[in-house]
Amino acid sequence: MKRILILLTLAAAACASPRQASPPAAVVGETPEGPFSVVLFIGDGAGVAYWSAAKLSASELGIEALPVVGLVDVEASDSRITDSAASATAYSTGVRTFYGAIGVGPDSMPVQTVLEVAEFRRMATGLVATSSLTHATPGSFAAHVPNRNYHFEIAEGIASHDIEVLLGGGRRYFDPAQRPDGVDLLTRITRRATYVTSAEEFRALDTNTVPRLVGFFSDTFPPPAGSREPSLAELTRGALNVLSREDRGFFLMVEGSQIDWRGHDNAPLMQVISEVLDFDLAIREALHYQRERRSNTLILVVADHSTGGLALHGDAMGVFRAHYTTESHTAEMVPLFAGGPGAALFGGVKDNDLVGRLLLELVRSGGPDRARAVSAESGAEWTISSPSRPH
Repeated sequence: MKRILILLTLAAAACASPRQASPPAAVVGETPEGPFSVVLFIGDGAGVAYWSAAKLSASELGIEALPVVGLVDVEASDSRITDSAASATAYSTGVRTFYGAIGVGPDSMPVQTVLEVAEFRRMATGLVATSSLTHATPGSFAAHVPNRNYHFEIAEGIASHDIEVLLGGGRRYFDPAQRPDGVDLLTRITRRATYVTSAEEFRALDTNTVPRLVGFFSDTFPPPAGSREPSLAELTRGALNVLSREDRGFFLMVEGSQIDWRGHDNAPLMQVISEVLDFDLAIREALHYQRERRSNTLILVVADHSTGGLALHGDAMGVFRAHYTTESHTAEMVPLFAGGPGAALFGGVKDNDLVGRLLLELVRSGGPDRARAVSAESGAEWTISSPSRPH
């Protein structure tokens, strides 16, 4: 039991934040500064128990500064238990779709994503992940294929866009020497960007002066938290610096990918906590950015689903332990945290596709005030209702 407490203490210390805790973020800033922007954090597999474990091991979490809290029902169109592809697609398109789908609806036809809407509005865009950038969650924002395992095709979708920031793993899917068709997607996405492949190269950059940035830090998947460099917090800070060069706002998706993997592995609690705290440090970076640089930034933190059926229970000595019920995904709702302009729209219980449609409306309209003004001009109340479920 003492060993468990020591391990948890070490995990928390390893992920200690270099920044002071942020004060609570405003739901809607009194005088928002800068163009409307969105930072969407997706904690893959991060159900309530994961955040509970992190809270029990740390004195304070970054998410505590986000004043709006809700729950999200994350089912797919064909299954009560979803996967990352279907759920991320619901967030990216506002359409609930089938298990394994990437950026397509239940009919397998492409559906416009919030990243594509942002590009159409000439906002800057970015994808950051601790997995391959062709993995289910980041792929769902920039590609349209019926199967999440089509990594080479997802890479084509990503390369077809004009995305200012791409940071994560998955170099092989863009590399002509490793692609079965020999197409050079790597040159396509790096020819006008600063390109880095190591933590040393990344840290040597002044990201405030870089207009475009591509970083592949592994051929496939980066290592777990603790041995992963650069950290997700560093990548998030760099991405925000690059995207801030644009004066039309930006959309950034940041995924804490490997929380889910620790759940699938039924990993020791220290490993789970390490991933969640690593993700929380990235959220702190966005909170610092919102507070110090652009208050007109919506920060939204969600999960695509929960994994492993993680439960926490204490023994007679008051030591909490982890218990898993499965190695797969589970059916419970997941937590949502939000702060900044438009945050109040996301409180309460929502379906994942409704969260996606709210995001699309905010980005399409350039923020909550503009969206309400457009609705007022048309004589319609600005509300987005959830459609009837397909089953």
